[in-house]
Amino acid sequence: MSIDGPNLTQSFVPDPSNTRLLRDAFGRFATGVTIVTAATHEGPVAITANSFSSVSLTPPLVLWSPDRNSRRFPYFEQAEHYAIHVLSAEQDDLCWLVAKDAFGLKEKDLAVNAEGVPVLDGCLARFECTRTAIYEGGDHAIMLGQVNRATMRDDGEALTFFKGQMGQFAAS
Repeated sequence: MSIDGPNLTQSFVPDPSNTRLLRDAFGRFATGVTIVTAATHEGPVAITANSFSSVSLTPPLVLWSPDRNSRRFPYFEQAEHYAIHVLSAEQDDLCWLVAKDAFGLKEKDLAVNAEGVPVLDGCLARFECTRTAIYEGGDHAIMLGQVNRATMRDDGEALTFFKGQMGQFAAS
């Protein structure tokens, strides 16, 4: 590892011995926070994800990247339909509930969409998707979905994730 410039920037070559440094470097990119939901025979399953991005307008495509080693991964790998919810700043408690428990939404009175996917209210945006592809992405998978329906709020601030902490982004 070397130190560069007057701001003491760390430079390193990523390898298995320094994954914490790489995770910290990735964490310097502020992201929004999402909850992805799917229906299972065990009830609604959910996972938090900040690896979400729009891909295409025509056709309407989005992607997200779950960890293949997560116990939740098989549910999403098998799900033909799922919903991605962009969380508002006031939904941080919901974010932590899902982060701690894949079935944390079981006791919630959730609506379901036309495909039977549980959907959350109060989000800044929701994308109801059909899985179109799963690509290899190292220890993660890249899930590509076609957006069947989208819903959005006109107001509200985004829940954000930066340097391992939750916060909010407020437009000026």
